[in-house]
Amino acid sequence: MKIFFNIAFSYFLIASFACDAQLQSHSFEQIDSLQKYDSRNTVVFIYTDWCKFCHAMQTTTLENTNNIQLLNSNFWFVTLNAEEKQTINYKGHLFHFKSTGNDVGTHELAEELATIDGEISFPSLCILNQNDEIIFQCNHFLSAEELELILTQVLKSQE
Repeated sequence: MKIFFNIAFSYFLIASFACDAQLQSHSFEQIDSLQKYDSRNTVVFIYTDWCKFCHAMQTTTLENTNNIQLLNSNFWFVTLNAEEKQTINYKGHLFHFKSTGNDVGTHELAEELATIDGEISFPSLCILNQNDEIIFQCNHFLSAEELELILTQVLKSQE
């Protein structure tokens, strides 16, 4: 009976740790110092508050245990609200909110990272290499399986 209890308790602990896995998110300002400590590719998830596909990707794809493990172990992860009004200092450059009307606009850094063929749409995912060069961009919803495949391919390409 004691062995059964120990096995059941161990399973419960493992299951609760797996369920509690949290995606570690960093700010752009933190990435500079993190890269000095551990050079990794940076994954940037660009979203807006009003985008239903952005919310869906946040609550499914980015909460998938496999993706959390891949991102936390191998990448630096950053979220960027494309309508952020705060100035962001990244790699010694200041990026600002660009107003296009009454309390409406897009952040320059979101434009820089999410623009594909002259257009920006959400959600967008951008992967930067250790030299801050864009190595992957996608401007639509990604399923958990699609993101896992992309992250795995990026890691394999660096072997």
